Amino acid sequence: MTHSAVAARYANALADVVTPSGSVLRPQDAVSELKAFESTLRDSPELHNALVTPAVPGSRKRAVVGRIADILKISRITRNFLYVLIDHRRIASLPEIVQTFETVLDERLGFARADVASARELTGEQRRRLDARLESLTGKRIRPRYSVDDSLIGGVVARIGSTIYDGSVRGQLASLSRRLASES
Repeated sequence: MTHSAVAARYANALADVVTPSGSVLRPQDAVSELKAFESTLRDSPELHNALVTPAVPGSRKRAVVGRIADILKISRITRNFLYVLIDHRRIASLPEIVQTFETVLDERLGFARADVASARELTGEQRRRLDARLESLTGKRIRPRYSVDDSLIGGVVARIGSTIYDGSVRGQLASLSRRLASES
């Protein structure tokens, strides 16, 4: 998925602040705080509208964000980041910024995201073995997201970036069909 230049700019700026070893805020804490604020916005259409509408002065929006940050116990760094979004009228882009921020952090910290679909729910041991195999293939630590795909007969399909590792029965049958067709 491509992210907008705006989301990338803000996500990279925040990552520049939280990824150095001397940062007072751990990257995963910044993600948690942003997600908590984003959830609050999503759960309250009135709050969302108040923070997005240009009719409400920026100072009032900052005051509201400050109160919510106090309630959610949001760090000074994340709070200031939210203020910057308010000041630049980018608070409506928060969901995309958070998603991009997570991707940027993964890249900087040496993780690869993997979307893994299986025919049935995988056991803990199967997940550990699959994670280890994907890590050896990519040379990166894996952040997997597991799902069940009823269209698979058996096996798994893993997508990491634009690369697809198809270990499903459906994929093996398709491969066999292509080989048989080419031999005829």
